[in-house]
Amino acid sequence: MKLVLQAATVLHPSAPSGAPAAVRAASLEVQAGEQLAIIGPSGAGKTTLLHLMACALRPTAGAVLLDGQDPWRLPRPALQRLRKALLLAPQVPPLPPRQRVVTAVLAGRLPHESLWASLRSLLHPQDLALAHQALAAFDLGDKLFERVDRISGGERQRVGLARALVSQARLWLVDEPLSALDPTRSRHALDALTCAARERGATLVATLHHVDMALAHFPRIVGLRDGAVAFDLPSARVTPAHLQALYAQHLHELSGPVDLAPDEFPGGPVPVGMLCR
Repeated sequence: MKLVLQAATVLHPSAPSGAPAAVRAASLEVQAGEQLAIIGPSGAGKTTLLHLMACALRPTAGAVLLDGQDPWRLPRPALQRLRKALLLAPQVPPLPPRQRVVTAVLAGRLPHESLWASLRSLLHPQDLALAHQALAAFDLGDKLFERVDRISGGERQRVGLARALVSQARLWLVDEPLSALDPTRSRHALDALTCAARERGATLVATLHHVDMALAHFPRIVGLRDGAVAFDLPSARVTPAHLQALYAQHLHELSGPVDLAPDEFPGGPVPVGMLCR
C-alpha cells in the first residue's frame, strides 16, 4: 500500500485548547512495500503520526492518502474496507489477561472474517498451525495455549507483533515494538518483522527509540522533532550531526556517552551511546 502525507497537521486528542499541533505540516511519500523507521525524542509526535497514518486521527490541515485515496472523503463503508488493509500495533498490545495466546494472535485476522467466524474462533480457535508459525517466528511457539496474564511483558509485546504475521493487512504501522525487549530479542524481533513484511509485500512503518536498531534494520529513516519532519534519509546517509540536532536538549534520554565522530558514519555501527531508553 502506498502512503502519502501532504503537509498533514493534527492536534493531539487530549491537548488543551490553543496547544500546538502534535504533528505539523508533515509531508512523506512511502511506496508500496517500502520499510522505514521514525525516530526522535520523547514527545516528538511519533505515536500521533502513526495514528494519523492509520486513519485513527483526522488531519486538521493537509491530507493523508492511501493508495491515492483520501480516507476521510470516502463513504463510511469504503472507509471501513480501507481500514481492514491497515494494521496498527501499539506499544502495549491490548490483550485480555485471561485470553489464550493463540486467540490473541488470531485476532489479527478478525477484520477479514465474518461475525460468525470471529465468534467461533473465540470459542474454538481455528488455524492453529498459522498461529504457531507466527509465534515461532518470535520464539514463542511453546506459548500457544498459555494465558496472556502468565507470560512476561516482553512476550506479550511479541504476541502483539505476531498478529501482523497472520493478518491480511497491506500497511503495518508498529509503535515502539522493542520497549520491553533486551537487545538480543530486539534484533530477532526486527529481523522477523521486516522479513515477514518483505515476503508479503506489506508496507512497514515503525517508530523506534532504539536508534542503532533503526539504522541496522531499516533502509530509510525519518527524524521527527517537535511534530515536524527534521530529515528523511536513507539510513546510510544519517550522520552524527543529524542525530545530535535531532536529540538536542534531549540527550538525557540516551544511555551512555554520546561521542559520535563524523568518520564513524556512514556504514559503521552506531555507538552504544545512541541506544535510547
